Amino acid sequence: MPKLQKKVLFCLAGTLSFACALAIAAALGVQLWVKGTVLCKTGALLVNATGDELQKFIGEIEYGLFYGQRVKQCGLGGRPTKFSFFPTLLNAIPASVHVSVVIFTTALIVFALVETGFFMFNAFGKPYETLHGPVGLYLWCFISCSCGCLVLILFSSEVKMHNLSEKIANYKEGAFLFKTHTEHFGTSFWIVLVCTLIHFLNMLLIRLAGFDFPFSKSKELDTSSGAIDLMY
Repeated sequence: MPKLQKKVLFCLAGTLSFACALAIAAALGVQLWVKGTVLCKTGALLVNATGDELQKFIGEIEYGLFYGQRVKQCGLGGRPTKFSFFPTLLNAIPASVHVSVVIFTTALIVFALVETGFFMFNAFGKPYETLHGPVGLYLWCFISCSCGCLVLILFSSEVKMHNLSEKIANYKEGAFLFKTHTEHFGTSFWIVLVCTLIHFLNMLLIRLAGFDFPFSKSKELDTSSGAIDLMY
């Protein structure tokens, strides 16, 4: 492939990586990861609420990785309250999983920036045939993609398997029991998903620029040497 086209592809990949780093950094600090509604089950059972009456016992909840907000509805009007995960809710939620999500999201931002620097260095500099060259590009893209996958898997399991919304809603509620009514992932979660796919796309751009996947050459050499041995 001509040198100019390689520069264009690497600049495109570097720009995408930098945009991902900015987008995830913005997504990390906002409460747009999960949005849903929570049913005050105790209140609804007390008055045997059905149909339209049930809406008086359905409140809203929205949160991110650090803080959130909920509107508690138990038949007497909505009462908005704010909450934070650190350190308030650490005893009520799966703390190890939640902290891991924060760590891998931060790592995703860092590696996306490193990936950006390597793409620009390969576009305008004179890379070596080591980690500074195509091998390094594949490595950082793979690490970024892996971090994104881990964030998606861990956060999904925290929300769906560990019932994170219910744990937040029932924190220090005492006599009232709350159940998740509806729940869906917010903008920040989908930003991480899109950025993970972009890091995978960057690996395809490296291949399109004419650089083989790591270890592919060594496998070809092993095959050819094996064929020569058979001839002798």
